[in-house]
Amino acid sequence: MASVTGTSSLSLCLQKERVTTALSSLRSVSFPTQRKSFPSVMVQPMRFRVSCAAKPETVGKVCEIVKKQLALADDATVTGESKFAQLGADSLDTVEIVMGLEEAFGISVEEESAMKIATVQDAADLIEELVATKAS
Repeated sequence: MASVTGTSSLSLCLQKERVTTALSSLRSVSFPTQRKSFPSVMVQPMRFRVSCAAKPETVGKVCEIVKKQLALADDATVTGESKFAQLGADSLDTVEIVMGLEEAFGISVEEESAMKIATVQDAADLIEELVATKAS
């Protein structure tokens, strides 16, 4: 069995089928081969990707909730790039922030998703994703 590991995009090109597969955020790929010749494997540098960020209104509301939950001064600067740890939040504070966000936006955040939130922008992006899922 062959195994390929990398951190950028990977393109696999099988000669007979001429199939090309692109994988983003590649961590590990394994595939069996019964041929004598191994398919050509080309690792390409990471390409520029545009992702949809949360609306400014959502980010602003999340900033206000974070400031309230952490009892930050009114003149404290909280932006989308602000990390909870840099704002002085510990794990209990983060749980309380998530609970405040759930209440304010009428959503339910799974524990696994909550653990991935590190910045205000992460929280806002997750909220918009959950709100969109709830609406559909």
